[in-house]
Amino acid sequence: MNKRKVLPIVALVILLIFTGITLYFGNDKAQHISYADFYSYVESGAVISANIGKDEVRFYLKGDSIEYSTDNPELDSFKEFLLLNGVNVSSEEGMDEILVTVTDMLFNVIFFGLIIFGVYKFMGYRKNTFKVIRHNNTKFSDVAGLEELKRDMLQAVDILKHPQEYLAKGIRPINGIMLEGNPGNGKTLFARALAGEANVNFIATKATDFQSAIMSIGPAKIKSLFRKARANKPCIVFIDEFDGIGEKRNYSGTGIDKENNRIITAMLNEMDGFTREEGVMVIAATNNYKALDEALVRAGRFDKKYTVPYPDHKTRIELIKIYTKNKKLSQSITIDHIADKFEGLSCSEIETILNEAAMVATSEEREDMTENDLYEGIKRICNVATVRRNKKA
Repeated sequence: MNKRKVLPIVALVILLIFTGITLYFGNDKAQHISYADFYSYVESGAVISANIGKDEVRFYLKGDSIEYSTDNPELDSFKEFLLLNGVNVSSEEGMDEILVTVTDMLFNVIFFGLIIFGVYKFMGYRKNTFKVIRHNNTKFSDVAGLEELKRDMLQAVDILKHPQEYLAKGIRPINGIMLEGNPGNGKTLFARALAGEANVNFIATKATDFQSAIMSIGPAKIKSLFRKARANKPCIVFIDEFDGIGEKRNYSGTGIDKENNRIITAMLNEMDGFTREEGVMVIAATNNYKALDEALVRAGRFDKKYTVPYPDHKTRIELIKIYTKNKKLSQSITIDHIADKFEGLSCSEIETILNEAAMVATSEEREDMTENDLYEGIKRICNVATVRRNKKA
């Protein structure tokens, strides 16, 4: 049975049981009489049996099958009074007390069941949070520009794959590489392409994967991540939005600050624990390098730091070729001309504008994208002020 269907079925069964008990016991009403009448019946010997409950007394009269009830006087001598008058006395719980007991039991079952289910889900979440990508088809040919960075990174990965060869030359593996730059310029794509080019396992994460409303879950996830990376070495671990977990430690004492400090400490311990043959390399991407904790980004942990800039003219030409691979451009415009129009835009903005321009052309039942389509795409995605601002930067 599908695990997702188990919880609703269990909840439905418990609800039906609770409803059935409530209806059964709720309809079990005895005929109520005053205590004075009950007292008279006892003295006259008419009462044959009585059940003393918490709030009421249920009893039967001789020759009568109807169950009666009266208020419990809660007197110390009450039971003795009944026995002296020949009444068979019991102190079993009444139906209301049984209902309360069953309700309490069901509540406890549901409460602890939810706790167990939550722990189970969390453990399952920990196992499934970090996916290992073993067959990565993304290559450097999918990444425009950054030729120098590509060369340096390939050497770093070669050290990761063949540590013994480099150790013989006195070269230790690189533990971490930091990619800094504005969002949308291909840091994540580059890390994925690096893993694909080097043919090593790849785990992609982001800062929010380590954040939780429950204390100490973040550090536990850090340990879980590196445990999985070591089990799948050689492996590249990519952490996006790194400033979300690696900000400078704050000792103000708030719960959030304490949790952040624990995450950083866990990260430091894991990276300090890398051996020379660990087979794990961390690539972190950030938009705000200055905000990172100095102890975390020092040499020996993150050995190299690269800036991923906005694409230059040559890179924009490469990007346009990649993004228009299955699109048709009008003969009136050239790729070089488009590259000029996209000056100051990020890689993701260029891709989105070209996609939007193709949608404009399609909506007008044209196959070719024109310059007006590009302008319309720019107008829809990012206003002219943004383009001008980026040109000045």
